[in-house]
Amino acid sequence: MTLSDGPAGVRGPRWDERDPSLNLPSGSALAASWDAELAHRYGAASASEARRKGVDVVLGPTINLHRSPLGGRHFECLSEDPELTAELGAAYVRGLQDNGVAATPKHYVANDSETDRFTVDVQVDERALRELYLAPFERTVADAGAWALMSAYNSVDGVTMTENDLLETPLNSEWGFDGVVISDWTAVRSLDAVAASQDLAMPGPAPAWAELAAAVRDGRLDEADLDRKVLRILLLAERVGALGDAAPAEPAPVDGVAFAREASVAGTVLLQNDGTLPLDAASLRHVAVIGQNARDARTQGGGSATVVPERVVSPLDALRGALPAAEVRFEIGAVVQEGVAELPLSQLTNPATGEPGMRVSFLDAAGAEIFAEDRRSTALVWFGGDAPIGASATIVYETRLTPDETREIELGFAGANPGRLFLDGELRLDDAPVLTGTDLGAAFLNPPSLTVPVPVTAGTPVDIRVEFARSGEGSIAGAFSATLGVAPERTDADELIARAVSAAAEAEVAVVVVGTNAKVESEGYDRTDLDLPGRQDDLVRAVAATGTPTIVIVNAGSPVVLPWAADVAAVVQGYFGGQEFGNALADILTGAAEPGGRLPTTWPARLDDVPVTDTTPTDGVLRYDEGIHVGYRAWLRRGVEPAFPFGHGLGYTTWRWGAAERRGDVLEVTLVNTGERAGKQVVQVYAERPESAVDRPVRWLVGFAVARAEAGETVSVEVAVDPRRLAHWSDGWIVEPGRFVLRAGASATQLPLTTDWEAGR
Repeated sequence: MTLSDGPAGVRGPRWDERDPSLNLPSGSALAASWDAELAHRYGAASASEARRKGVDVVLGPTINLHRSPLGGRHFECLSEDPELTAELGAAYVRGLQDNGVAATPKHYVANDSETDRFTVDVQVDERALRELYLAPFERTVADAGAWALMSAYNSVDGVTMTENDLLETPLNSEWGFDGVVISDWTAVRSLDAVAASQDLAMPGPAPAWAELAAAVRDGRLDEADLDRKVLRILLLAERVGALGDAAPAEPAPVDGVAFAREASVAGTVLLQNDGTLPLDAASLRHVAVIGQNARDARTQGGGSATVVPERVVSPLDALRGALPAAEVRFEIGAVVQEGVAELPLSQLTNPATGEPGMRVSFLDAAGAEIFAEDRRSTALVWFGGDAPIGASATIVYETRLTPDETREIELGFAGANPGRLFLDGELRLDDAPVLTGTDLGAAFLNPPSLTVPVPVTAGTPVDIRVEFARSGEGSIAGAFSATLGVAPERTDADELIARAVSAAAEAEVAVVVVGTNAKVESEGYDRTDLDLPGRQDDLVRAVAATGTPTIVIVNAGSPVVLPWAADVAAVVQGYFGGQEFGNALADILTGAAEPGGRLPTTWPARLDDVPVTDTTPTDGVLRYDEGIHVGYRAWLRRGVEPAFPFGHGLGYTTWRWGAAERRGDVLEVTLVNTGERAGKQVVQVYAERPESAVDRPVRWLVGFAVARAEAGETVSVEVAVDPRRLAHWSDGWIVEPGRFVLRAGASATQLPLTTDWEAGR
């Protein structure tokens, strides 16, 4: 069986641009759709992609909670709320497994931040653990029947997760899990994992298993524990069609590119709009498109879930295509990128083949070539595949660069290994990167860069050779990662802003795309603030000050502060929108599509307002002292108004809320589209318990549904309210008798409809 990372696109057994993958919108973008049917189709698209790649088990979805917006991997997770995360996570799992591919919800459990993720001990009370952090896993297992699950690196209450009793209770004993518990990579630390219901140690063979056979023979381990693991692995093989002569199920065909575009539209949130959007594409003649992320958009976050798409549609290219009558002027405005970005394929020639690309050679200790590959990218990762990484002493990149303009570039490499850069045979850079932190996985996937200034002339070729030594503190056995590329230009920051202001002043509308970079949102790192990197805030203020209507697109996987929001015409949160991100944005800005998203995470006006900010352990311990009050629950308890509340999102039409009526365990909500075009509304239902014997949130989400209506149409939607959604944990699930209040509306703070709900009736 082949396992593959795949929360937002299935990479497959090789990290290789010659075998590209569908790049779907990030987990937070999927959650912003608030659409379980879309999440099921997302899983189905992933299953189709998995089978195309020869993959049996997808390592996803990632269903840890956005406990704090400073969590660096939240782009990959779904939301801050257990109900929203659970409902969409379960739908994703069904979409995969209905098509014969195993899902692996991860990371079980309380892996909600990245700092010291291998060693942190999360201290969390049982009620918060049950009601918040275990709840999404329970639904993906007990309701959706997940065939696998991934155990986390961290400890919970003093015991590392691969040895934790939580793998047995509640996972097996209460929820009926009969699948395979797969470890996060290198998370199995000792033989104690054998008795703790940990089934598969990855990547294997785990050093912790070295004494396994001897421990069984001398009685330290019970052979029956191994039998159970073997049977579960065989059951997984049977389910995915890998046992004996069985054949895998054939997933339903999916137009992956079209779905990626649709999903990106569905997860894009219109945060504010003074009426400038949608644009009248036919009437525009001069448009300024500004921002590095407009040209070099982030379509996915950094880390192990990264895939290599066949193509990416940038906002700049898409807007040029969607505004055929307009002159579109681009200015970078502010530098966002840190480190080197790969060289453009169109400017590269492989010296061995004469085709576009680069030659990579693997040399032994004597300098003899033992293997070679012809590649179509200069940003390469070997994590499996045919290359003899372990036997190589030196790895050589060779290409010929023919620049398309005359300028000085910052040429260099990013990697965890010492390197030497030669230009036309002359040694120009000989250095070793300095790695920071102790997370080798993060350093491997997001390494530091070294560069040297190089003057280049348009049309004049330069022969480039880089020699990487297979040594250094960042080396990982059997794996290698290095990028040959160019760092951002060193133009004065004020000059870049001045150019952008000039472009905006001459335009009828300015579209500014701001966003994060791999140093801000990536596996292995938490955030230190919520600010946009570089001078992007200054850029937006300066463009808005021209008086030209300014639309800001936020290209970030999780919240950032927007100090200039009141000064601009519209703000659109696009998340990491996948490979069709640009086309989806163009559809929304021109009104060809409705912005379908609602926030899955509360957005603060400033970091000081955020209720939960601790992601750094103290003496190895991270205490979840806030208990059940996370996300919007904590905001409501504190009584501080955020910039944009949980569930918020606008469309291009208007709505009137009618009535909410109980029918058994269903709340029927009626609403009217009072605008002039079709639209989408997300009906959100929250519970309150005005008088409770236990600590409760001010309100909490108990269900939701998507409503769609034509202009003037009245529609009704049914939101199931399972009694468990009203329960609290106290050595078991308890629903207090008496009155609950249900509120329905468009966000956690805009709830015009109210009805009483008597528990047990």
